[in-house]
Amino acid sequence: MFPLLRAFFPMMDENRFATLADATLTQLFETIDSAAGDELDVDQGEGIVTIELEDGGQYVINKHAPNRQVWLSSPVSGAHHFDYDETAGGWVNARAVSRGAVASESMLEVILGSELSAVLGRELDLAMSVPMSGPGAA
Repeated sequence: MFPLLRAFFPMMDENRFATLADATLTQLFETIDSAAGDELDVDQGEGIVTIELEDGGQYVINKHAPNRQVWLSSPVSGAHHFDYDETAGGWVNARAVSRGAVASESMLEVILGSELSAVLGRELDLAMSVPMSGPGAA
């Protein structure tokens, strides 16, 4: 990770990261599967959520422990890396932070929700409620 980003997001404790990332992946899987499981092939396993589209496109969301990030691979917008921001209460796109723009549009659930909404032709709300306190909390 770029040193500048570490100034914004100091390295998170490994246990805290695992708790937040696992909760995020589980919540994304459950929300998407519940809301669109008949239209999308959604799977979760071993720290990875995959979403298969009818046209063959695939989303992959996974945790990347060495950098304490959640990564998104999108057939629409490419690769994104997200750091957890305690103030925002969610995963913020590292590219947006490096440009000094931490806004809701740079959040994991907003980017993924917007793209999946376009695929589905209807709104898909992925609002997250990841625990902000607990073991290893900053």
